[in-house]
Amino acid sequence: MAKRKAENRSFLDKWEAEYLFTYVKDKPVCLVCGVNVAVSKEYNIRRHYETKHHDKYKDLDMTQRSQKVEEMKRSLVSQQNMFKKATSQSEAAVKASYIVAAEIAKSARPFNEGEFMKKCMMKVCDLVCPEKKQAFSNVSLSRNTVADRTCDLATNLYDQLMEKGKDFVAFSLAVDESCDASDTAHTDTAEIKLPWDKLIGLTTDGAPAMCGKKSGLVGMVREKMREENCAGELTVYHCIIHQEALCAKALKMEHVMTTVTQVVNFIRAKCLNHRQFKSFLEECGSEYADVPYHTEVRWLSRGKVLNRCFELREEICKFLETKGKDTAELREQKFLCELAFLCDISSHLDALNLQLQGRGRIITDMYAAVRAFKTKLCLWENQMLQGNPCHFPCCQSIKAQISTAVFPCAQFAEKLSVLAAEFSRRFADFDAQKCKFELLSNPFAVDVENAPTNIQMELIELQCNDTLKSKYDAVGAAQFPRFIPDTMPQLRHPSCSDALHVRQHLSMRATFLLDEDDQNNSQETSD
Repeated sequence: MAKRKAENRSFLDKWEAEYLFTYVKDKPVCLVCGVNVAVSKEYNIRRHYETKHHDKYKDLDMTQRSQKVEEMKRSLVSQQNMFKKATSQSEAAVKASYIVAAEIAKSARPFNEGEFMKKCMMKVCDLVCPEKKQAFSNVSLSRNTVADRTCDLATNLYDQLMEKGKDFVAFSLAVDESCDASDTAHTDTAEIKLPWDKLIGLTTDGAPAMCGKKSGLVGMVREKMREENCAGELTVYHCIIHQEALCAKALKMEHVMTTVTQVVNFIRAKCLNHRQFKSFLEECGSEYADVPYHTEVRWLSRGKVLNRCFELREEICKFLETKGKDTAELREQKFLCELAFLCDISSHLDALNLQLQGRGRIITDMYAAVRAFKTKLCLWENQMLQGNPCHFPCCQSIKAQISTAVFPCAQFAEKLSVLAAEFSRRFADFDAQKCKFELLSNPFAVDVENAPTNIQMELIELQCNDTLKSKYDAVGAAQFPRFIPDTMPQLRHPSCSDALHVRQHLSMRATFLLDEDDQNNSQETSD
């Protein structure tokens, strides 16, 4: 019975010519009016044809019917393609809207920028492809739409992260202080749905709301890990670049920077003064055409402003005198010496800052750059005590213009000593991890006796394997862990050993330590 029922409900090809029907997506469809028949039975199809269309097509013979069927089928396909095209265009417009919203969000621009971008797109479309104007017009970029798209993208990324987090072997977090409109810091760990037992590292910007042992994020995370009965150790670091910038404050030369900033603001704040100063530089045949602004948030701007003002010190003094300003302080030998020293040391600090920036770097490389700078500070201190500022070109220039007795070498040597001490203090937590850093940076050169006992045997096998040594030389420390064979489980699987902090944690920290700082300084780097 079931077989007979199934046969009666299968669409037969002869029904196309007899009843002007076709089969679309498992349903019989009338080629004349487009109506679907619920059940594929000849009785239902014949009744529809006889009651609706028989009188109109009864005089057609089979050849004419076949031709009519082919014509109607082509028309039906054309209609379907039209709807598909409209759907495709609609989907493309929505996708384009999401892409633009993502770019606006990544560049931290206001949501209403989308409306301005759409106006620009329409202007370009009018000239380049006017026939596509309607397609461009369908892309919604209103303020509310961009805001909704951004929320959708953020939610999707969060969901993806939570899903991938289930398969994490280990992970680290990098966070900075986030405040609301009332400048109240938010440190809620309840929103983090990642597996707490696999959290091994936390990097902060050093703000009190981040580092507090009780109400700070670090204390809250440790408390949460205790509640979850996590046995692993949480390693906490302060952002490397942020610490490097804070070390510079130990020089206590704000009075020099304040004077320079006041001079630059006097020149740049008023359009008339700015135009006249640029014209003055042009008349003097100066190598430079202007002085840049200094912004406290953009750390690298300080060195550029100081160097430009030092190079244009004579021109700046002459211009200020034409404006009736007192330039006695700017011409004092003590101020010029301090300005020269601050220029040189800021240039060295900026060079270190650039070394620490960039993605794909591992923490051992950044720590090596910091250690090298600390060694340089000791060298510079000794040379400055000897009256030999050979690595400080601005100081050399000023020293050549004034007597050697006036140039305060001892004072600047003391400042270099203070700066070196500040670097040692702020990077003490990195010094404590020196042994682990060495195991990550070059496992083939580590003294096996000083390594954790549970990885000593595998470490010996690793160091004696010439193939792995060649692979390490080819791919570098950051990529090498993925090539460690399964025969070395203690080194390959960090959850099994102290390699957790050595391999996974340290190599994972290569990029996200710098995310915020790279954004702050990306423009300065390209200037």
